[in-house]
Amino acid sequence: MDEWKADVDKLKAKAAGASADAKLKIEEEHKALDARIAEGKTKLAALGDAAEGEWHSLKEGIESAWATMKSAIAEAAAKFKA
Repeated sequence: MDEWKADVDKLKAKAAGASADAKLKIEEEHKALDARIAEGKTKLAALGDAAEGEWHSLKEGIESAWATMKSAIAEAAAKFKA
């Protein structure tokens, strides 16, 4: 999670020289990615606190959130590299 947060911050820093319209889009992406990172941290914390029976259902949710986050960061990085 911390590594992804650093990647998001790097993308935001690269955008510093972008046009006003591009900056607005980048800021929207940044906010969305920050929200996903926060959601992932919350789910990981819940996993640590889960009882044995709850663990499996939480694990599925975390795996889904993890895949979504990975995809979102890759998509954002691709947009900013283009």
